[in-house]
Amino acid sequence: MASVTIRNAVKSYGSMQVLHGVSLAARDGEFVVLVGPSGCGKSTLLRMIAGLETITDGQIAIGDRVVNELEPKERDIAMVFQSYALYPHMTVRDNMAFSLKLSRRSKAEIESEVNRAAEILALAPLLERYPRQLSGGQRQRVAMGRAIVRNPAVFLFDEPLSNLDAKLRVQMRGEIKALHARLNATMIYVTHDQMEAMTMADRIVVMRAGKIEQIGTPLDIYDNPANSFVASFIGSPSMNLIDGTVIDQDGQVVLRDTGGVAWSLPGSARAHIGRDVTMGVRPEHVYITEDIANGRIDNIESTGSDTHVQVEVGSNTITIVRHERLDRAVGAEISVRNDPERSMLFCREGGEHLG
Repeated sequence: MASVTIRNAVKSYGSMQVLHGVSLAARDGEFVVLVGPSGCGKSTLLRMIAGLETITDGQIAIGDRVVNELEPKERDIAMVFQSYALYPHMTVRDNMAFSLKLSRRSKAEIESEVNRAAEILALAPLLERYPRQLSGGQRQRVAMGRAIVRNPAVFLFDEPLSNLDAKLRVQMRGEIKALHARLNATMIYVTHDQMEAMTMADRIVVMRAGKIEQIGTPLDIYDNPANSFVASFIGSPSMNLIDGTVIDQDGQVVLRDTGGVAWSLPGSARAHIGRDVTMGVRPEHVYITEDIANGRIDNIESTGSDTHVQVEVGSNTITIVRHERLDRAVGAEISVRNDPERSMLFCREGGEHLG
């Protein structure tokens, strides 16, 4: 296995620059997930690591080799695509063995590697089937098996689960994580699904508009987002963001929002009195109380285990996550409050976390 180091990578198509000096280091054996909205450059960056896109400026190293000028086949990587890319006229066995045959490996070595990968991925009973005879999840496992047999230094995944239904995506997330643990391999994984990023990554790289916004462990990014974009992108449902001004109200520090509603803030926010800011609070840190009503229920969604409640409070719509059922109906007037110690302040202009 090997590390992947990217230094000030730039990618341009003519006059249009799509990656703006990206730097990243994936450690040997680490599972790194690149996440961000469509068009942020995450797949372009992955394809540059693979050698499927040229790098305009900067440097990409796999292990101790700079690979800027190397062909994909010389980079010792294996890539798993969204579309599976299986040969329909070949059996599972032949699909998995194809790259080894091209490398002129011996029949005994090919058989050994294919059987090893089939055992890891529970594909042994399917080796003589054709892709058309497989489910989507089985096809994706074949695509992973084709990567495993090559024993690459780095595995690259480009949104491999996006074609699967919701239940199968959850199952395959577990299978890929188990594969990583078993192989102790360096893996770089691209997705637009922040839930995949949260549940699979050792570290998450959040991207926007061709730049890296934050790198960190899933819980660190969730608890300590670098800015309001990361705060709203990571987490489901999204963080509530409320614009207002920090004021002193009867000796307490509060955020007076644009609709005139007061929200409690931690004592540390006193340093920002008089400043126009954005307050962020996670849906699980907003509570329904028995105080005088300050909001109206706009929508209720039950997931079975949780209840998501949308409440109009002044000029804002606030999402609340409860871990129990709600005995109120849409239209009911209720009182809500935020947990001040779990509320964050962001700069209104640039979105930076103010602490």
